[in-house]
Amino acid sequence: MTSPIEQLAELVIGTVESVSPNEIRVALEMNAPQATALNAGAPASFPRLNGYVLVPNEAGATVCYINWVGVERASFPKGIGSKEVGLIDLPFPARKMAVSPVGTLTTLRDKGVRNIRFELSRGVIAFPSVGDQVLMPTPEQVSAIVGSKESDKRVRIGTSPMAANAAIMVNPDKIFGRHLAVLGNTGSGKSCSVAGLIRWSLAAARKERAEHGLEDHRPNSRFIVLDPNGEYARAFRDFGDDLRLFRVPPIEGGVRPLDVPAWTWNGHEWASVAHAQPGVQRPMLFQGIRELKSGQTEGIPREAVIRRYLVSYAVRVGALLAQGTQAFAGAPAARFQCARMLETIAGDVTQFAASIADAAVRTSLTGIATVANNVINSRRSGQYFNDFSVSDLESVRDALTQTADPLPDLASTAPVGEDAPRPFDVTLLADHLERVAIEQGGNVAAFVSTLGLRIKAMLADQRLGSVIARDPPTTFSAWLEDYVGNDGAANGPLAIVDLSLVPSDVVHVVVAVLSRLVFESLQRYRRQRPDGKALPTVLVLEEAHTFVRRGRDDDASITSPAQLCREVFERIAREGRKFGLGLVLSSQRPSELSPTVLAQCNTFMLHRIVNDSDQDLVGRLVPDNVGGLLRELPSLPSRQAILLGWATPIPVLVEVDELPNEQRPQSDDPDYWDVWTGRSERTVDWNAIARDWSGAPGVNSNDQNTVDEDGQDLT
Repeated sequence: MTSPIEQLAELVIGTVESVSPNEIRVALEMNAPQATALNAGAPASFPRLNGYVLVPNEAGATVCYINWVGVERASFPKGIGSKEVGLIDLPFPARKMAVSPVGTLTTLRDKGVRNIRFELSRGVIAFPSVGDQVLMPTPEQVSAIVGSKESDKRVRIGTSPMAANAAIMVNPDKIFGRHLAVLGNTGSGKSCSVAGLIRWSLAAARKERAEHGLEDHRPNSRFIVLDPNGEYARAFRDFGDDLRLFRVPPIEGGVRPLDVPAWTWNGHEWASVAHAQPGVQRPMLFQGIRELKSGQTEGIPREAVIRRYLVSYAVRVGALLAQGTQAFAGAPAARFQCARMLETIAGDVTQFAASIADAAVRTSLTGIATVANNVINSRRSGQYFNDFSVSDLESVRDALTQTADPLPDLASTAPVGEDAPRPFDVTLLADHLERVAIEQGGNVAAFVSTLGLRIKAMLADQRLGSVIARDPPTTFSAWLEDYVGNDGAANGPLAIVDLSLVPSDVVHVVVAVLSRLVFESLQRYRRQRPDGKALPTVLVLEEAHTFVRRGRDDDASITSPAQLCREVFERIAREGRKFGLGLVLSSQRPSELSPTVLAQCNTFMLHRIVNDSDQDLVGRLVPDNVGGLLRELPSLPSRQAILLGWATPIPVLVEVDELPNEQRPQSDDPDYWDVWTGRSERTVDWNAIARDWSGAPGVNSNDQNTVDEDGQDLT
C-alpha cells in the first residue's frame, strides 16, 4: 500500500520554468507520459491540448489548461550534470508545455466525514513559482474541475473529451439567468444544442418533482422559442399537450393560429410599421389610435364617439359649400357622389340614434336623417340628381353642427394612451385617420392619405391580416396565457412560435411585439407580487443575427422595423435578468450581432467558427488567458463546443449529448446523393404550391410541410 506522499509523487509530470499572468512554461520530466497516462488511477490521454494540469500551492492547486506542447533543445537532461557523468555538454531534446492558469482547486473535508471533496473557484488566488511541481489531476479532481458533482449543477449537457469524458453539468439559474449565446457556423450543431438544453432542462425538472413526491410532474417553467425557419416543431412533437405551437393560418391538428394583435402594438411599433413621418403623420396616427382604443373602453360616453363622426360629416359638407354650386354644374358624377354622401350620413345617424338612451339626443339624430333624406328626395330625378343648392347643404351642415355641439368632446374624456393594449377594430384605423385629417383641415388630409394607404395595404395581405387582425379578437389575458403560459404552466412549459411564413417586411415587428409583451408582462408580474419575486422565463431567438443586427441609429429619422427589433432585444439584454427573463441567442454570424446584446451575454457555447471576423469578435469577448482555447474553434467537429462564462468556472470543451433523429430540429443537411440516386423520394406538386403561395382557396398551406421524409407528422 502506497503512502499519500508516494501517491502524490506518482502524479508529478514536470516543473515550472517561468510564470506570467497569462502563461506558465513547464518542463516535462523524462519519465512523463508520452501519450497515455496511467499514474492518475485510470488511463488518460496526456499530454493533449486543452487538457488540465495542477500546480499545488498554499491556496490549494492552480488549475491550468494546456495550450502548447513541443520539444526544445536543452544543454543536458534535467537532473543530470555533465560533470557528474563525464559527458560533453551537448544539446538534448526536452519536452515542454505552455499552460494557462484559469482557476483554483481547493480541498474540503466535511465535519465528521473522512472523505475529501474538491471545489473549483473562478480565478487564480496564488500564482505558482519557478521550480514548483506540476501534477496530473486524479479522476476525482477532473470531475471537480468540470463540475460534474456540484450539487447546484442539475442538468447534464454532454461530456468533456479532454477530462476523461467526465459529465458536463450546468446550473439552470446561471446558464439561463444571465443570458446565453450559442454561436457557430451552419451545420456545427447549434440548433441541436439549443433543443437539447431545453429538453434536458425540462427532463431534469420533471425528475426532481417526481423525487419530491409532487403529483404533477409537469415543470412550472416557461420556454418561448421564436423560430424563423420552422425547424423546432419536429424536435418537440413528442411533448403532446406540453407544447404550444403557433403558426400562420391556415392550420390543422393541434397547432394554434399565430396571433399578434395590432391592438397590442405600442405607438412606436405602429409608427415603424406604417413608416409614419414625425412631422404630421405620427401625431395623427397616435391620435387616431388613442381615439379608437378609447371608443372601446368602458366609461367613454357613446355620445362622445358620435360627436366625432358628426363633426367629421359637417366638415365634409362644409368643404362642398366652400366650392359653391360650381362643384355640381355640368358634373352628374359629382352630384351623384354628393347624394351618396348624404345617404351615408342619413344611414349612420339612424344607427347612432338606435344606440343612444338619451331621448333628446336620439330625436336630434333622427332629425338629421330627416333633413338629409328630404334634400336627397327633392333633388332626385330618376336615376340621376339635379344640382344641389347652397341652402340644401347648409341645412344638413347646420343640423349636424347643432346636434354635435351639446355632446361631450372625445378629447375631454381622457382617452387611453396609444401604448395601452386595448382591443379595437384595426380595419377602421385608415378610414378613421382620414376623418380626423378632414376635420383638421388645410393640407393635413394630403399628408395622412399615404399613411392610410400603407395601413390598408398591410391589412390586405392575406397572411398578415390573419395574424394581426383576427376576428373575433382574443382577450389580452387569454393572449398572455397562450404565449407566456398560464398559472403553474398548466398549458405546457414550452411555446414555439413558427415565423417561417410571416411576411418578411413585418416579421421584425412581429418579433419585436412578441418579445416586448413577454418582457413587460414579467415586469408587471414582479411589481404586483408583495415579495417582488420574478417569474423565470426563457426567450429563445434563432437566427439572432437577423433580428438583432448591429446598425446605426442616426441613418434615418424614421425607426425601421429592424432597428425597432434590435432596440427591444437590447433592452431585454440589459434589464431582463432583473425581471426573470433570460435570453438564449443562436447565431451563425456573431460579428453581425448587436454589440450591446453580446456584451450582456454572460455564458457562451461556441461551436465551430471559421470566419475570421467572427473569430476575432469572439476572441474579444473572453479573457486573455483563455484566448488560446479559442484557436481550436475552426477545427471543432459537429456536436463539440467550448462552454465558457458565468455557467462554468473555467472554459471547458464539451461534446454535447447526441439527440435521437426524431428529437432534432429540422435543419439536417440536404441529402443530394440519395435524391439523385432514388434512395429518397421527392415528389413535387408545383400547382398546389403555387395556389397556396398566391392565396388561392382550397389548399391548406401546411399540407406540404406537416410530414417529414419518413412520413412522420411534424405537428
